[in-house]
Amino acid sequence: MSFDHLPKIIQGGMGVGVSNWHLAATVSKRGQLGVVSGTALDHVLAMRLMDGDEGGFMRQAMAEFPMPEAAKKLLDRFFIEGGRAEGQPYRAVPNYKIKPGLFLNRLTTIGNFVEVNLAKHGHDGLIGMNRLEKIQLPTLASLYGAMLAGVDFILMGAGIPTQVAGILDKLARHEKVSYRLDVKNAVKGSETVIEFDPEQVFPGIAKKVGMLKRPKFLPIISSVVLGMALIKRSEGSVDGFIVEAPIAGGHNAPPRGKLNLTEEGEPIYGEKDLVDFEQLAKLGKPFWLAGGYGRPGGLQIALDAGATGIQVGTAFAMCNESGIEPNLKQEVVDLVKEGKAEVFTSPDKSPTGFPFKIAQVPGTMSEDDVYEARSRICDVGMLRSLAADEDGKPIYLCASEPEEDFLRKGGEIDQTVGRSCLCNNLLATIGLAKPRKDGSVEKPIVTSGDDLVQMGMFLKNGNTSYSAHDVLDVLLGV
Repeated sequence: MSFDHLPKIIQGGMGVGVSNWHLAATVSKRGQLGVVSGTALDHVLAMRLMDGDEGGFMRQAMAEFPMPEAAKKLLDRFFIEGGRAEGQPYRAVPNYKIKPGLFLNRLTTIGNFVEVNLAKHGHDGLIGMNRLEKIQLPTLASLYGAMLAGVDFILMGAGIPTQVAGILDKLARHEKVSYRLDVKNAVKGSETVIEFDPEQVFPGIAKKVGMLKRPKFLPIISSVVLGMALIKRSEGSVDGFIVEAPIAGGHNAPPRGKLNLTEEGEPIYGEKDLVDFEQLAKLGKPFWLAGGYGRPGGLQIALDAGATGIQVGTAFAMCNESGIEPNLKQEVVDLVKEGKAEVFTSPDKSPTGFPFKIAQVPGTMSEDDVYEARSRICDVGMLRSLAADEDGKPIYLCASEPEEDFLRKGGEIDQTVGRSCLCNNLLATIGLAKPRKDGSVEKPIVTSGDDLVQMGMFLKNGNTSYSAHDVLDVLLGV
């Protein structure tokens, strides 16, 4: 099988809105795979509209949605001409449940459509969308929205996504789909699913748009064993893999075997966590290496190991085109220039329980006093997990919600220690910080790979910032 036609560089799908449509489009126009983050795009769209939709981009894409009446209802509910007044709260977006309402399904579908539509606008390059398998409830509507906009690749990590390839096949035909959910304490042999029926959510849409393109599916893995399991158990075609090392940013796979920590409190990875690239190549699928390859010569190292190319995140996260709030981004870049940049892999910051990498930036949730000053609230709910009560009814838990709520639902107090509300933190990172009734404003959190400290290589001629083009020039040896 020849993989020559595939892109050598995949831009990582980072955070909530960090890998935005503008960044993805810039990378795609250079012949590589630009990727948008598919996390919380229902909230992102609603909040951008409430902030006035500067530049009119959201409304531009919404005008191209094939069911205009559904898009208009969202505009009527969320758009504020000129944006919210200072301190005015955002209008709430419903939290996902096993049976989401029609409005939320439409908002999620359209939010994902908008991001991919804008990323693909005005060129014929490739665009992918990154999703976390751990965030299961919005998956079906999110995938459908991305496919309506013509997404070319779906990337998914933070779990074992055996169901997704088959779902893509069905959604291309506008068929009703379901997703088996992970439910703690479920009765053995029972199955809990969330369903999505395109024709019920958007009556007449199949006839109006016709058959959709089925995007290629690239699971994100950390071992050959997982790759083999996905090929064997996937309910549809797996088209390749992204192999992520533990030095990559965001959520990391936990170390294999017993969890041991360094004196500083970071997880220790060992030989069991190394990937045998020769064995990986024998799977017969293209693969891209991620984590530590965003530097001169990194692409060639990956190619020599048998890879099709590399995925790079951190370098793109700090470039001009990314969605990180500009002043915050500049602060991080300045720390890099001054040789003060640090990244800590926290074993407990994320409510998912996965290790999570955090750049140490003053005034953000990386600081203990900033974390302690925040009143716990869970009003986005993307990282909630599901459990069943004694009667088998669903319980929605998040280790970052108020402790009394978590304990009342059956959680244990030690599971809440150090947990941060990544949903609100990451929204704040891209300038969508929620004002609270007590006068406080949500603070950001910056996730980054270990190679953040090397980002100075992209600063040319004394510049204080750099572009996605600068990153691509270094990676491609231009």
